[in-house]
Amino acid sequence: MPALTPIQSVVDDDEDDALSHSCSQLRYPMQVPAIHNIAQCHQVVVLIAHLENNMAPTLLADVGLPSAGRVLSIQSHTVHGYVGNKAAVFPLQILGFDVDPINSVQFSNHTGYATVKGQVLDGEQLWALIEGLEANDLLHYTHLLTGYIGSVSFLETILRVVDKLRSVNPNLIYVCDPVMGDDGKFYVKPELVPVYREKVVPVATMLTPNHFEAEQLTGRRIETEADALEACIALHAAGPSKVVITSLPINNMLTVVGSHVQSKGKAPKQFKIIVPKLHSYFTGTGDLMTALLLGWSHKFPDDLDKAAELAVSSLQAVLKNTIADYDKARALPAPKTHQLELRLIQSVNELRSPEVKFPVETI
Repeated sequence: MPALTPIQSVVDDDEDDALSHSCSQLRYPMQVPAIHNIAQCHQVVVLIAHLENNMAPTLLADVGLPSAGRVLSIQSHTVHGYVGNKAAVFPLQILGFDVDPINSVQFSNHTGYATVKGQVLDGEQLWALIEGLEANDLLHYTHLLTGYIGSVSFLETILRVVDKLRSVNPNLIYVCDPVMGDDGKFYVKPELVPVYREKVVPVATMLTPNHFEAEQLTGRRIETEADALEACIALHAAGPSKVVITSLPINNMLTVVGSHVQSKGKAPKQFKIIVPKLHSYFTGTGDLMTALLLGWSHKFPDDLDKAAELAVSSLQAVLKNTIADYDKARALPAPKTHQLELRLIQSVNELRSPEVKFPVETI
């Protein structure tokens, strides 16, 4: 056994008396709890040394306990309901990730309701948060996830965030859900489209547009499965190695089309998953789908098709539970938007261990 320093020897003989004596000599005496081993003693000795120098103790960077990864998620937040970060954070935590959310907007509820109140974060405020994290050495992320962003200035700041995070972790995985609209309509300003297309897509690792967003990013009509596969190839050429078009309506069904370039110069591995089109209005499904794709892709980094299969299975189970809950309430045949808020908490088992009911088909 190595020789102990004088203070370690004293602590071994009489921990509490020695430490209490040491602390009594400080400018700010304190009560020290019982110490049970040398490691704990060392921590207190370090604390005493810093206090004697009239300094706060130095804290180690919080890089999280062992987990699947550490995600910075920048997207919308609602007090009520499950969209944006409310739809993404909980599923990722269930899958084992530490998640730090930044809310691009904070609203009382989503915009499907008659009234919405809240605040919008601007680019300067976002950067101030990043600077605070950096000052405390807290930018150790494995993943960046972005969703709804309402302004060009905020989106430009996202690009700065990507650069900053990759300066800390060059292997950062950036999963981008380019939220712009759906069903042929924008719900952001069209000025965001060229910023996404020319600046954001090239730095993304994975891109998860819906049908409408994929058309905006590629500048082409997507009406068939073949169109979607070609759009994926065009998006690969712009940057991301993984592309999932999350909703392509064909023959009263929804088709998820995915494509993964596993190595440069080789043809992408492409697949599809066909699910029934539910004639109900849901919000937050795209946010949830992207979070699940991030989570399962981390577990299966070389099998995007497997990750998508599990993500789709979880999402469909959540929708089934949501509809079942609505049916139990015996609501009217035409439910209001709030009656179909995603039932995430009630679907924890399906999020953690989904049963595959919609198998992937390799193309």
